[in-house]
Amino acid sequence: MRAERRHVRRHEALGTARPLAPAALLAGVAALNACGGVAIKPEPVLPRPLIQPLPAEVGLILPSELRNYLHKETRWGVEWRIALGPGHVRLMHDIFQDEFGHVQEFRDLTAARAAGGLKAVFEPRIDQYSFVTARDTGGRYFAVTIRYRIALYTPAGEKVDTLTLSGYGSALAKGMSTGKPLELATLAAMRDAAAKFLVQFPQQPAGALLAHDQPLIVPAAGVSAGNLQIEAVPVEEQESDGAVASALGAQPQSMAHG
Repeated sequence: MRAERRHVRRHEALGTARPLAPAALLAGVAALNACGGVAIKPEPVLPRPLIQPLPAEVGLILPSELRNYLHKETRWGVEWRIALGPGHVRLMHDIFQDEFGHVQEFRDLTAARAAGGLKAVFEPRIDQYSFVTARDTGGRYFAVTIRYRIALYTPAGEKVDTLTLSGYGSALAKGMSTGKPLELATLAAMRDAAAKFLVQFPQQPAGALLAHDQPLIVPAAGVSAGNLQIEAVPVEEQESDGAVASALGAQPQSMAHG
């Protein structure tokens, strides 16, 4: 059974904001068309999480599709370009270095298999990026969803499971800017996904093995691991990274297996 909660409280709070007048929205779109669209490159900075790193040494593979991930679409006559690759390289480095005592990065699974002493290998990917603009929400806010898929392998390179999780973020629409609120909403979604992984992964079967410095193994015949789903109430957007750090140390409110 999958438990998933959306932005109920966040959207209720945002509902009190003063919407932009239709004329202002049209003027904003015209300005965007004049300058050739919106291009952002979100670069996250995670606060130090309040967790105890797992002692296991693990491998990390960041495939080229994640490193170079670029979301492009045209909406309301405006071209949007969101370069997620560079920021996610930094994000994944931070997440795994905070979650585990020792992390080695490899270019591919073949190189990871050749290494010694690993207890698991992780290969994260961006599965989907989607957003809504101030025009979509009546001038109130921008919102972003990022869905991730993380493959888990044994030290020998055998597939153990797939972890899926989604990050959610939003930011108030202020003034005529469109790039900045979208960037803030994207960064909030990235931090939300990081918090879910850092807090909830140690409670999963794979996390329990790595917490005891035991290598991951392929489930026995007839036992299906399925896709592990991590979902929780999203971390609410805060004014400071210190508040996010406290959230990273909080206990998850819901989680389910797929």
